[in-house]
Amino acid sequence: MNQDMSIVSLLLHASFVVQLVVAILLTISVTSWAAIARKLSALKRIKNLNEEFERVFWSGTSLNELFNAATQNAKMAGPMERIFASGMREYQKLRERRISDAGTLLDGARRAMRASFQREMDVAEAQLAFLASVGSISPYVGLFGTVWGIMHAFTGLASLQQVTLATVAPGIAEALVATAIGLFAAIPAVLAYNRFSHDVDRIAIKMETFIEEFSNILQRSLGSAGTSSSASGH
Repeated sequence: MNQDMSIVSLLLHASFVVQLVVAILLTISVTSWAAIARKLSALKRIKNLNEEFERVFWSGTSLNELFNAATQNAKMAGPMERIFASGMREYQKLRERRISDAGTLLDGARRAMRASFQREMDVAEAQLAFLASVGSISPYVGLFGTVWGIMHAFTGLASLQQVTLATVAPGIAEALVATAIGLFAAIPAVLAYNRFSHDVDRIAIKMETFIEEFSNILQRSLGSAGTSSSASGH
């Protein structure tokens, strides 16, 4: 007996539930690959923009020039540049209100940068939950299809008087395809999730470090301005 045991043939002869499970898993797999491609591109863009802004920031350009450039280029700016712009915007607003207390100015700028940081992290972490769900749920969905397929196969064999390996194998094989496709959907999603989580953590550390460094710069600026005003008063 020569039976076609290819995956396509097995799926065509599988029960409706197994076919439905496989269709769902294939849809999830395609969706997760699209999410992986978008996330790769987005994280690469974030890292490049952050690195470019850091080079400009530490090149000696004045804070006012950087703020003007960030304001004019808001749509194309990277996360770190937007965090910087949020801090500078709040700092300048407080200065315009004649607030001279250094602690108040620094706290206002830091709070604005932390709020901007949280918004940027929400964007950077987008679709990670989806990939985690795909990685954890897909094997179980495939296993459900396999269990149902095996039940269906044995139910069909119950009416036969003589059961051989040739009669059992196709039903079990078509059921196991669901588990294989479940793993096919899950493994890339898990690998991508782990890689992206690591990349997002590194981006977060860099941006938090920048917030602290920029806060120190503002503090030194306020300290030198206070010293100058005290000297001029004497």
